[in-house]
Amino acid sequence: MKKAVNSRPPGDAEMLPEYDFSKGVRGKYAKRFSQGTNIIVLAPDVSEVFSDSESVNQALRGLIRIACRAPRRQARIRRTGPHTK
Repeated sequence: MKKAVNSRPPGDAEMLPEYDFSKGVRGKYAKRFSQGTNIIVLAPDVSEVFSDSESVNQALRGLIRIACRAPRRQARIRRTGPHTK
């Protein structure tokens, strides 16, 4: 019985033999990655209500429309001291 020949370069001591990147494509997702990503993690109870990202986006767009229509309230100034009621 012959021993298997180790064809890995000496610098790849940490790479296990079962990892095979011979058919990998260099930079396959580089363009998409350079455009940026926005990852938002939903709480489990929220994710039960929304089935996918499109439903979350629709709900948020609805809230934005409502918020833009609502009149803006001015903040009350809280006064402290002897002259307050």
